[in-house]
Amino acid sequence: MKRSLPGWIVGLALLGGIVWAGMLAGSHLAGAAGVIDRFETVLLDLRIAVTGHRPPPRDVVIVAIDDRTVEMAGQYPLPRSRLATLVGTIAEAGARALALDILLSGESDSTEDVPLARTFNAIPTVIAAAGHRGGMQSSASFVPVIDDVLSPAPSIVEFASIGMSNIVTDGGGTPRHIPLLFLTPDGLQPSFSLRALSLYLDETPSVTETGLRLGERTQALDLGWHAILNYYGPGGTIPTVSAARLLESDPGAIAELADRLVVLGVTSTAIGERFSSPFDPVMPGVEVQATGIANLLDGSALIRDSTTRIVDGVAALAITLLGLLAVVVLPLAPASIFYLLLLAGWLAVATVFFGQGHWLNGALPLAASLPPVTALMIGRQISDRWQARRLLQAQEALSRFQSPLLARCIAEDPAFLLTPKEQKAVTLFIDLSGYTSLCEQVSAAQTRDFLKEFHTIVVNVVNAEDGVVLDFMGDGAMICFGIPEAGRLDPIRAYRCAFSLEEAISAWLGRSGMNAWISRVRVGAHYGPVVLSRLGHDSQQQITATGDCVNVASRLLEVSKAYQASVVISSELIHAVEEATDRPIDVPRLETVAIRGRQRDLRVGLWNACESAANLQVLQQMSREFVTGRR
Repeated sequence: MKRSLPGWIVGLALLGGIVWAGMLAGSHLAGAAGVIDRFETVLLDLRIAVTGHRPPPRDVVIVAIDDRTVEMAGQYPLPRSRLATLVGTIAEAGARALALDILLSGESDSTEDVPLARTFNAIPTVIAAAGHRGGMQSSASFVPVIDDVLSPAPSIVEFASIGMSNIVTDGGGTPRHIPLLFLTPDGLQPSFSLRALSLYLDETPSVTETGLRLGERTQALDLGWHAILNYYGPGGTIPTVSAARLLESDPGAIAELADRLVVLGVTSTAIGERFSSPFDPVMPGVEVQATGIANLLDGSALIRDSTTRIVDGVAALAITLLGLLAVVVLPLAPASIFYLLLLAGWLAVATVFFGQGHWLNGALPLAASLPPVTALMIGRQISDRWQARRLLQAQEALSRFQSPLLARCIAEDPAFLLTPKEQKAVTLFIDLSGYTSLCEQVSAAQTRDFLKEFHTIVVNVVNAEDGVVLDFMGDGAMICFGIPEAGRLDPIRAYRCAFSLEEAISAWLGRSGMNAWISRVRVGAHYGPVVLSRLGHDSQQQITATGDCVNVASRLLEVSKAYQASVVISSELIHAVEEATDRPIDVPRLETVAIRGRQRDLRVGLWNACESAANLQVLQQMSREFVTGRR
């Protein structure tokens, strides 16, 4: 059954979907955080799990103040004299630069601060500073705004530089971004990782409008010059050396630092910052900082720039529109499958591109398309049910004037048979001998009741054989087999129906006592080409069959009267039944008769009432099983 949504619903759904998806895409392009981003981080972690571990670059090594180091020192924080010894050992080991991820705020004993500061003169060093963020971004960009900066003591940073060590976490506490620039009361300041990168490369990377230029390479950055972390694996994936081994002058540990960027920080239990990561529930902050620096060095920081966000927005709009159009055009089940395949396809694309370092948003197309597509699906289901009820009501009303089979065809296709078509069919006519005499003896109401019972029997018998009653004509009826579509079993069904009609109506006449007036039931049947069409005025039509087959079948009732037969069947129909069953038919009487108005004579088979009843019993044994098995 062909159904469609009203045009205004389709238009409203498309407009609403475009507006909704456009709002979310615009918000994504503007970098506004929301619930979608929380869901996206879950999908991002799934992509990270699918991609798996990656080898980190050899340029970065972590020197960890771990449990053993704290135990050796007997306290934490480490005395600055001990820290000076550690920095001196790192410098003597040939490290190219040092990133000290420890807040050295506040003055201490000058006898310890001065020697520590002088050790920084031996190796290019950046010391972490932390800031209190007064806002998520400045008025002009997404650069974090810092109100108060917790800096190292001035005496310590005489020979070192300072970098802001703040990182950006998602709603679950997982670090996702490292801002490379901060807006502080003293102006724009570089981050801890950017300072470390500059010292290691011995050049100042150029921060451009679209990314970070490192020599011939440009690292794409997110809004506000944020580098997106791309984790290598669980804690310990980045090479890590215990500070205790350096303090013990372990040659193997010292050899691991040569010509590398050393990130010195705390990993000791219950000391220092801890974050969750896609690989670990707890990862030391120093390893997060080292991951960010390593990402910038090897160019593996995830790419989510303005172009990537535009692709996300276009995908959200496209999936929304395609999902809505699928619901409009396709049945609901295929439309649902198509929509789910769209989402699955986008997630597959996002996963493939993630392997190449691009962060496409998997949640945005889902959030943009799911509400309008689901709403349209619900509207489509409501509309389909409403139309189904209307169609059923129309069919029920139409079935009172047409065969239920034809009523269904018209209800499903209002243009049914607007163009006539020719095909082979079986036409039966039936009438009652003595009906005129009956009408003289009974009232009009009794005549109506008599005809209603007669027509009911005709319809029941014909429907049981999948035939169509095209018209009632007082005490007669016109019946066809093979419309609206012809079938190879039509001759068998029509043949059996002819004898079933004679038997059922004769039995009813006997039970009702009407056989006192109705002397005989007459049935004539012929097989041949007919023209199916609509006849009548444009405003009042009926479905009917016309042609020589119909004319001959109606004239066979006259043959029935002339030869005192109850059933008259043409030789064309008899041969068709024999071909379909591969069995000969025993005809009690064959005659060549003239058909009124027709030039050629016709060979027919004749059955009286007794012969018809006997033949019906044979048919029930011979052909019913065949017909039922072939349906």
